[in-house]
Amino acid sequence: MKRSITGLALCSSILLLFLFISTGVSAKTTNIKFSTWHPAVSREVQTVWQPLMEKIKTESGGQLDYTMYAGGALGKGPAHYELVKKGISDMGYFTLTWTPGKFPLSEILSMAMWVDGKDLAADIGNELYAKSLQEEFKGIHVLELNGCIQSFLWTRKPVTQLADLKGMKIRTPGGMQTRYIKNLGAEPVFMPLSDVYTSLDSGAIDGVVTCPPLVEAFKLYEVLHHGVIATFGCVTEGVVYNQRKWKKLTPEMQELITRLAHNPYRTTGGLNKASYSEMMTDLQQKGMILHELDPATQKEWFKSYQQVTRDWVQEQKNPAKAKEVVLQLTGILQKHDVTPVATPEEWLGDAAKVSD
Repeated sequence: MKRSITGLALCSSILLLFLFISTGVSAKTTNIKFSTWHPAVSREVQTVWQPLMEKIKTESGGQLDYTMYAGGALGKGPAHYELVKKGISDMGYFTLTWTPGKFPLSEILSMAMWVDGKDLAADIGNELYAKSLQEEFKGIHVLELNGCIQSFLWTRKPVTQLADLKGMKIRTPGGMQTRYIKNLGAEPVFMPLSDVYTSLDSGAIDGVVTCPPLVEAFKLYEVLHHGVIATFGCVTEGVVYNQRKWKKLTPEMQELITRLAHNPYRTTGGLNKASYSEMMTDLQQKGMILHELDPATQKEWFKSYQQVTRDWVQEQKNPAKAKEVVLQLTGILQKHDVTPVATPEEWLGDAAKVSD
């Protein structure tokens, strides 16, 4: 009898140990280090990145967790692509137009267009990436690519015509915006967003080209009082995952992250068209005066953009390929009812053919 009890106890102990080990393996948590240069209190972090990572955590049943590194905690803004590629961060948001020449064709997503929701911007960017941009992202896993939402020109003094811009020093985010500022007669100045407030306050620069959420996040409305409502487009950005660590995830985890992060703005509802409208209202309530250009000035403004597009194409290593990418993007914009203000008018017919 004693032997039977002892044997039973031993079997029970082995069974419990097996269950403990099995449970431990199945419940093992993978922690994702997510990095972004956006400030922790920004709309991007509060309404997109935090909710996105929480959703990934919840839908994975806790098998995927995360640590948020916001505000450049792991490195400065331009370093965020390499932070992920090198594995310092597992997953992160990067701005590729902050590293000129590294992603030459993808720069075209910063082309001026009337896009007032980042959910739409991601649809456009993802479609162009699938068509023509994959070669520029070897050695990393791209989850989404977007052209941000439209930026505007924000200045200390009002700008209502092209002549007002002559001699102004304007902070540029890079990409096509640098070219636009120069072609409009102002002087582009590149600097980190963290330096813009003090530079505006001291008068070292006269204005900035950026999108509404960053005017809010960096409290630029305290040192700026005027905005020109004529789209400048915006920088090319996206979400990437370290390739080596991506391969270590189970197929189920990969599918989950892909589904939720392929368009994080649609997943979370953050920075969509409705929130864009809220931001513009908030900025007006904070004292920002918004100026609409008269039709003739706006037409002249956009003609300047179109010349930038022609010049950009000719400067690329393969102008024929560059023009094809512009036409593809134009076709995608037209499909989404977005006006391609920076596409030369004589190219619009060709864009329809490429799109077909």
